Amino acid sequence: MRAIKTAAVIAMFVLSISLLAAAERNKFGVSDTQKVTFNEPIRVGDVVLPKGEYKIQHTMEGENHIMVFTPVIGREVVTARVKCQLVPLQAKAPQSLVLYGHDQKDVHILQELVFRGDTAKHVF
Repeated sequence: MRAIKTAAVIAMFVLSISLLAAAERNKFGVSDTQKVTFNEPIRVGDVVLPKGEYKIQHTMEGENHIMVFTPVIGREVVTARVKCQLVPLQAKAPQSLVLYGHDQKDVHILQELVFRGDTAKHVF
């Protein structure tokens, strides 16, 4: 009898964790918060962010998708707010990707972000 109770408690715990994981993704198929590391300075919208780790908050302003980049650690408090377009993927992303181009001065310019497990990518 005790083994059945223990198994039931474990099953409820696993179910709770899986429901929480599923709730992290919003109706657009992307997580509301993510983290990304840039190994070089990168232009995000009108702001050049120094290399480092950033927390990204995906928010809505009316019909606009906005991503806010905030440094996780560091002395420089440079943040960026940029409008993005969500483009559906054919399946959940198997890995996270940062795609960027370069300008005439060879500065990285963020073009797309894909996060593992999301069903849409962010295009800037």
